[in-house]
Amino acid sequence: MTTVLKPLFGKTAFVTGGARSIGAAIVRRLASDGASVAFTYVSSQNRAEELANEIEASGGRAVAIRADSADAEAVKRAVAEAVNVFGAVDILVNNAGIANLKPYDQFAIEEFDRMIAVNFRAVFAAIQAAGPQMKEGGRIINIGSNAADNNPLTGASLYVSTKAAVAGLTRALARDLAPKGITINNVQPGPTDTDMNPADGPYAPIVSGSIALGRYGKASEIASMVAYLASPEAGFITGASINVDGGVNI
Repeated sequence: MTTVLKPLFGKTAFVTGGARSIGAAIVRRLASDGASVAFTYVSSQNRAEELANEIEASGGRAVAIRADSADAEAVKRAVAEAVNVFGAVDILVNNAGIANLKPYDQFAIEEFDRMIAVNFRAVFAAIQAAGPQMKEGGRIINIGSNAADNNPLTGASLYVSTKAAVAGLTRALARDLAPKGITINNVQPGPTDTDMNPADGPYAPIVSGSIALGRYGKASEIASMVAYLASPEAGFITGASINVDGGVNI
């Protein structure tokens, strides 16, 4: 009998913001592909524990770690805990993010600081924590947004800026990480049916007309791209920002 190993068998993944929506879909997909998965959550403790239990019940390995991505030190401690539990981090997925849309002149500086902290600083902190201990074949995958390239909404100046920063960081770090055989890429979802942006939500009428395929994406479709970039087959892709957006504004 021939046994076909799952593509991520023996690998360990760390996913920030993994309890809900796109994050949960990524956790499920990486676990389904054979990875042991540690993931963070902030307030969704019940959902996080249910997800970890679901994966364990199906024969996988998962652990939920509470860590607020606005706290860079908490992110670094969470990476260290994942290494302590599973022995390594081979795949890092920076998924945690927040969106706050309002006119640029109405942002309080505290709101500015928090969005920068969660959407950008936490990405850098996690890479600083995980990158040095990654071996050849390591994978870093950031979750940005196609809004960095095409933004149809007013009030999104700060959100778009953070996602553009993630794209720039990805390009630059590709050079730094390449000598170790580590790739880094940026997945940019378009309108995706999530808790934060449901397909029947207030922004749907504004953005739906720009989607060539005529529908919102599914969280599982974003997870599929992440799983590919995490796999051995994607070893020659690095520094890329890849839109998964149904053909927005093509």
